[in-house]
Order: sequence, then structure tokens, then C-alpha cells
Amino acid sequence: MHSSVPAMEKRDFLKWFLDQHQLKRRECAWLLNFLMSDDILMEKVHFVEEADHCPKALIISTNDVEEIPFSFHKNHHITMDAEKAFHDIRLNRNEDIYIQLNFENKQTSHQYMAVMEENPYLPVNAEEENLNAVLAEMVLDESIRLKELERLRAEINEALQSRDKDSFHNLAKQYAALKALQE
Repeated sequence: MHSSVPAMEKRDFLKWFLDQHQLKRRECAWLLNFLMSDDILMEKVHFVEEADHCPKALIISTNDVEEIPFSFHKNHHITMDAEKAFHDIRLNRNEDIYIQLNFENKQTSHQYMAVMEENPYLPVNAEEENLNAVLAEMVLDESIRLKELERLRAEINEALQSRDKDSFHNLAKQYAALKALQE
């Protein structure tokens, strides 16, 4: 995944974040500083919500919230050991890292909102998926109907040119019936 947020902006945000907030575990600050020290890793960092759905995620909390202090998620395995997270990140520098930061008033923090990205791993809302399927079916049906109207117009023109009254009347009825579906 290519990040839409430049590495420099993410680094500046993390500096601000570490300056403004007290983390529940000091190892988290160490881990974030390690990420900031490497341009390649900063390119792989993505700040998202609900990071637990991502293949590789860090969830870090500050003292002013009730969430767990730290967790590292990788391919459905979870650990609270920051050192294991460090070693995994250090050894797998080519993997994207999704970070969820839990801190008070984060939704009103313009610094945080500036680096937030959409989480590509969130489960699809079944209701939204059904609506999309219905809309796609409606578009397809309308396309088929318009193509059929076009075919009938061409056949009506042929019937007129060949002066075939029976075909003309039959095709005109079909055309009118199909046209009425539009209204």
C-alpha cells in the first residue's frame, strides 16, 4: 500500500504526539522513536482506526484513556510485548505497519486528522454491500432495457421501410411496453 501521507508529516505528527501525551508504557515511546528514525519504515506507517483488523498493527494508548496500554497484532496473533513488536518490525521492514493511537480528544485533533488514512482492512458492511449489489443490478437492467429499445427502434424502421404493417404494429407494441417500464 502506498501512503498518501508523506513520511515527513507522519514523523512531525509523532514528534508532536510524544511531546503532548504521556504513554501508558514507556516502551511505546521507544518503539515510535525507532519508527521515526527510519525513512523506509515511516513510508510503511499508516495511522488508522480499528487497526486490529489489519495484518500488522500497533495499538498504543495514553494515560488519559481507558484502552489497553499496548498490543501488537500480526496475522491474527496478538502480543503485549513491545520487544517482540520491535524485532518483527526491524526484521520485516517491507511490511506495512498500521498504528492506532488511543488518546483523549483525538477526533478533534487536527494534527491527528492530518495523518489519518482510511483502513483498507475494515470488514465490509453487509447492508452497504447489499445496496451496492442492488444498484449494480439496476444499472445492468437499465442498460439491457436501453439496448433492447435501440434494437426495437431499428427493427421498427426496417418494418416501415419494407412497409410490413404487421411487423410494425407488433414491434411498436413491444416498444411501447418496454418504454412504459421507464415511467
